[in-house]
Amino acid sequence: MKKGSKDIIENEALLHRVRKTIDKYFMLSGGERVLIGLSGGPDSVCLLHILNILKDEYRLKPHAIYIDHGLRPDEALIEIEFCKNLCEQLDIPFITKSIDVKSYAKGQGINRQEAARELRYRVFEETAYEINAHKIALGHTANDQAETLLIHLFRGSGPRGLSGIPPVRGKIIRPLIEIERKAIEDFLNSSLVTPHSSLPYIIDSSNLKKDYLRNKIRLSLIPILREFNPNIIETLSKTTEIFREEEKYFEEIVAKTMMKLISRKTDAHIELFLAPLEIMDRAILRRVLRKAIEETRGLRGISLIRIEDIIGLIKYGKNGDRLYLPKGIRAIKDYSTLVLTSEPPIKLDAYTLLVPGETILREVGISIKASIPESQRAEVRGQKSEVKDFRLSTFDSRLSTIVAIFDVDKLTFPLTVRPRKNGDFFYPLGFGKRKKLQDFFVDEKVPRDERDRTPLIISGEDIVWVVGYRGDERFKVTNETRRFLRLEVKRTL
Repeated sequence: MKKGSKDIIENEALLHRVRKTIDKYFMLSGGERVLIGLSGGPDSVCLLHILNILKDEYRLKPHAIYIDHGLRPDEALIEIEFCKNLCEQLDIPFITKSIDVKSYAKGQGINRQEAARELRYRVFEETAYEINAHKIALGHTANDQAETLLIHLFRGSGPRGLSGIPPVRGKIIRPLIEIERKAIEDFLNSSLVTPHSSLPYIIDSSNLKKDYLRNKIRLSLIPILREFNPNIIETLSKTTEIFREEEKYFEEIVAKTMMKLISRKTDAHIELFLAPLEIMDRAILRRVLRKAIEETRGLRGISLIRIEDIIGLIKYGKNGDRLYLPKGIRAIKDYSTLVLTSEPPIKLDAYTLLVPGETILREVGISIKASIPESQRAEVRGQKSEVKDFRLSTFDSRLSTIVAIFDVDKLTFPLTVRPRKNGDFFYPLGFGKRKKLQDFFVDEKVPRDERDRTPLIISGEDIVWVVGYRGDERFKVTNETRRFLRLEVKRTL
């Protein structure tokens, strides 16, 4: 058989496989405007040509876009010119967009690869909207799928990560996702599209360097794995499909479960009812937490290891226990909910304490009612001078009130309420010695994000009460006390 005839047969087989992939995942229904990601490399060039060949069959209106990442200025100019000329030859509209990967990576505190990916997909979506494209076609292949599986495996990902690159996600489609790179290179070097020469493409120099994990896997590990299994790409690609199908089943269960779990949610904060989580099977709990994180923009990026830590907090932690995670994220086991948040910790404002009267501390959701019960000395004397183990974040709603009693005649009015400040100290009741407030908080294991929201009752410049923790020895009730200040603290939320 002549080489040209063999090329035609092989390439017809490739086109058949691409059609099969498109139909298998319902990528196209016909008549769509498709935005094609074009870098000039073999995968994207192959995708452009194949969709151009199939455009009449699927009644497509292809457009192409090149995204300049600003990382290889000299090569980018060559690639843009190449892509522009290629699109002119095929009569396909061509768009160029630029992104500043370096600045974005620095501003977000992420690596350049992650920054490039986030910005690139943002531009794809924005451009698709601008030209009213129904689909965004990207040139990921079975090799990319296999490499992604290995990357996630090395990073300790769960089944979701091992399911690899989705063939379809929203508008994004990947018609080459089940095609190996060798078949793509054979297509480009054949005579199906250009009868007398191969199809040109450009090799990105960064793909030849072993600076990134993906390149190391592609250039070093895959050749070794082929010695054990010559069909390793196909095997790993099929493995991701199995994981993907199982994940789809679990996602349906998780979606139904989540509807009953969410207590409160914002863009950077989510609260889940604790009771169901505590008895939930780990396999579902792990997925529920991952789903909650994915749907809360400010929490994205928590690794599987951190999710296991959160599960430990749910199963074995005490009320008020918390985890401090990267990027300012906190997991808090509250009385009835699990709180996951990246919102800055609340800081209390300063107030003048109404005596007598009620002062509402809006930021922390409590009220302080002050009174001087002159006619009830006997009753007041019988009450404790302070109450321990009250935590603003874990206050048991069944215990609606705590009370502290102080000697009025030792106080300087007006009393104020404020958060801590540098240099604060007091004489903890029962301790007898002066102590820095910071040291007190450390010894009492007061969480860091609760310290700025813990109210301090102030007389002059002195701390009278670290609300909910300890009163000051200097203002305690004694047998000589004649007038009493009664402070009653309640939840308002």
